[in-house]
Amino acid sequence: MLPSVAQLGKAIEGIFVMEDWHNFGADYDKTLMAWHDNFVAAWSGLKEKYSETFYRMWKFFLLSSAGAFRARTNQLWQIVLSKKGVLGGYQSIR
Repeated sequence: MLPSVAQLGKAIEGIFVMEDWHNFGADYDKTLMAWHDNFVAAWSGLKEKYSETFYRMWKFFLLSSAGAFRARTNQLWQIVLSKKGVLGGYQSIR
C-alpha cells in the first residue's frame, strides 16, 4: 500500500517544514513504458540468466504500474523537507 497525502502530511507535521511537493505521477507511465520496451528488447540477452516466470512477472509489474499511473490511481512525488526551514526560502527548479 502506498501512503496517502494525508498520511504523509500527518507524519511530517511538527517534525519538518515542507519546502516543496512536486507530483510527477501524470508522466510516470511514460517512464514505465520505456522501461518495459527496453526490457523486452534486451530479453534475448538476459533469458539465459532469468526464467520465463521472471520475464512474465516483470512485464506484469511494469505494465500494471504504468496503467495505475496513467489512470492516476498511483502518484509519484518528490518531497523536499527541511528540519527548520530554508533560510531565505526554498528555490524550486522545474
